[in-house]
Amino acid sequence: MTFKDFGFDERLLEGIDAMGYQNATPVQEQVIPQILEGRDMIASAQTGTGKTAAFLLPVINKLLTSHHEANQINAMIIVPTRELAIQIAQTMEGLSYFTSVNSIAVYGGGDGSLFTAEKKALSSGVDMVICTPGRMIAHLNMGYVKLDGLKYLILDEADRMLDMGFNDDITKIISFLPKQRQNLLFSATMPSRMRDLARKILHNPVEVNIAISKPPEKIVQEAFVLYEPQKIPLVKYILQQKAFGSVLVFCSKKQNVKALSRELKRTKFSIEEIHSDLLQEQREQVLIDFKNKRLKILVATDLLSRGIDIEDIDLVINYDVPNDGEDYVHRIGRTARAASEGTAYTFITEKEQQKFARIEKLLGKDVPKVALPEQFGPAPAYNPRSQRPEQKRRYSGKPQRQGR
Repeated sequence: MTFKDFGFDERLLEGIDAMGYQNATPVQEQVIPQILEGRDMIASAQTGTGKTAAFLLPVINKLLTSHHEANQINAMIIVPTRELAIQIAQTMEGLSYFTSVNSIAVYGGGDGSLFTAEKKALSSGVDMVICTPGRMIAHLNMGYVKLDGLKYLILDEADRMLDMGFNDDITKIISFLPKQRQNLLFSATMPSRMRDLARKILHNPVEVNIAISKPPEKIVQEAFVLYEPQKIPLVKYILQQKAFGSVLVFCSKKQNVKALSRELKRTKFSIEEIHSDLLQEQREQVLIDFKNKRLKILVATDLLSRGIDIEDIDLVINYDVPNDGEDYVHRIGRTARAASEGTAYTFITEKEQQKFARIEKLLGKDVPKVALPEQFGPAPAYNPRSQRPEQKRRYSGKPQRQGR
């Protein structure tokens, strides 16, 4: 199905063509017609399925082709992180380039001039606002945000927002909105809390489910069972085996991000890091360099797992096992996007085996375990069911350090 089949305005089709979009993805085929008809929606879709365009395109088209109040905010997209807000704003800018529809991203972390620019847009009116909950509430509390004419509310990564404790913030923002509006809720999973939220804000919604919690089949998934001191040498070894185009390494703690980054820089790899200690401007510059291929390797916390839109990442390494299955799916979903293929390696220490076994249960299959190269010495067995704290072996040998 092509995008012309949806009957979009010609100005929007120009933006679609300029962005290089050709055929609609399955989630777009199911979601776009329902949104164009004005239905409320709850949609489940994995990362990399094209869901951002699935809600942006029909809303832009409706803003172009139907009457909306001037000097008002007409649409609001609420997201969990500033990185995701920036990503959606960039996609929005490209798709709406040949139209009169304008937008602004509203998120924390900037200086006073950024807040002032947001205030001006929110008080004078803008077609679409992409915002994080805390920053939007800061503006709402000051009384100048024009929401009387809002027609469209979109909650993206809604499950993530609930996990991050934003339920009360979302409820507060909704209390400022007019009762009559179209509501769209997008989420990777549908736990009971999500159903409760949907019942509160959606009216007779249509439900769409696309491949919930399953990574794309074209991702080659493999795991290494190892001891903690073997992790950094193994990352170096992997990176030396092949000339990867782009590599993304996820760590669960920023201390691990810093330690790994320090070692890779000593080995002269092209690498930078992203974590909560960096200023927003620093994070944005690192992402720009990574997207433009000036930077080969990016080491990050889960801050980035749902907030990066780059389609040709060759390799994702889970330096630490993610906290749950959904984080795993979102991490490895950074590779094998669009028509490309990719590889995802996960490092599993003894204490992480049961956690990874739960992830495998969610995936519905075992991830192949790859033996460590001989020079790394002994490795623990993968046997999460029989593991007991008193049975854990301590790693005593030093793996051979790999130079470059």
